[in-house]
Amino acid sequence: MTTSTPYGPPPAFDPEAAAMLAVIAEEVPPTVTADMIPALRAARSARLPSDAELSRDGRLELVDRRVSDEVSVLVARPADLGTTAPGIFWIHGGGMVVGTNRVGIEEPLDWALELGLVVVSVEYRLAPEHPHPVPVEDCYAGLRWTSEHAGELGIDPARLIVAGGSAGGGLGAAVALMARDRGGPRLAGQLLIAPMLDDRNETPSTHQMKGLGVWDRTSNETGWTALLGEARGGPDVSPYAAPARATDLSGLPPAFIDVGSAESFRDEDVDYARRIWLAGGSAELHVWPGGYHGFDAFAPRAALSQEARATRLRWLRRMLAE
Repeated sequence: MTTSTPYGPPPAFDPEAAAMLAVIAEEVPPTVTADMIPALRAARSARLPSDAELSRDGRLELVDRRVSDEVSVLVARPADLGTTAPGIFWIHGGGMVVGTNRVGIEEPLDWALELGLVVVSVEYRLAPEHPHPVPVEDCYAGLRWTSEHAGELGIDPARLIVAGGSAGGGLGAAVALMARDRGGPRLAGQLLIAPMLDDRNETPSTHQMKGLGVWDRTSNETGWTALLGEARGGPDVSPYAAPARATDLSGLPPAFIDVGSAESFRDEDVDYARRIWLAGGSAELHVWPGGYHGFDAFAPRAALSQEARATRLRWLRRMLAE
C-alpha cells in the first residue's frame, strides 16, 4: 500500500524569473551542504560591488563604523540629505553562513535615494564558526548602536525600521522580538523579505521544493545546523534563534512579509504573518506567484520582481509617512 502526502506537486516557477535559474545554479545550486560553505563564501566575496559602485556616482556617502571589537556597520546616506531622516537597519542574507554587510544592499540603497533615508548595514559574525546566539546578538548590538548614535547619523529614532532578506529577514524578526523584550530600541516597522524563521524544516513547502529552485530543504538544514548544531529541530530552540518558535507575537512593530509561492520558506512566513494577526498585530503579507527564493534579486527585470520591489517601497513610504 502506498501512502500519499497531504499536498500536491510544487507550484510552477514564474516563467520569466525561471529563465535565470540555470545561471543561478552555477553559483548557488539548489542544494547546499556544509562542505560547500567555503567555496560559496569565496564566490560571494569575489562578486561584491565596490564602494564606488555602491555610492551611485557619488549620490550616496558611505562610511564604515565600529560598534565594538566584533561588530561593524556600513552607513550609507544620500549626499544631499541635510535634515534628520528615517533610518533602515539592514541585515544581510546568506543562510546564516555566507555574506557581508555589502550583500543585498542594493535595494536598500534604492530606498535611500527614493525616500531620503539613511541605511545602516550590520556586519555580523557567521555560523558555524559563530553559532547562536552570536549572530543575533551582533545584530541587536548594531541596532542599539544605531539608535544611540541616531543624532550623529542624522536618523530620526522614531522612524527606524529593521529590514532584511532570507537569513537577514529571520534575524530582523528576532531583533524585533529582542527589542520588544529588552525594552528597546523602539522600531517603527520590520520589513522581512522571505525570512528564514523555522529551524524545524518540516512545512509542506520545504518538502515540495526539495531539490528545486534556490535554497531547498537540505540547504535549509545546512544553515540551521550550522547555527544551532544538535539543538536544531529540538524542543529547546530560542525564538531569538528561530522566530517561528515564539509563542507570543504581540507588541511587535508593524510587519511587512513577502515570500515566493515556489520556495521553502513560503509556509513558515505565511504562518508568521497569521500569528501576528492572531496576536492583534499589524502585518502585510504578499506571496508572489511562482517566485523562488531571491527571485527579485536574481531576475530583477522580470515583471514579478519589479512588482515585488515596488510593493516594498510603497509599504515603506506609508510607514514613514505615519
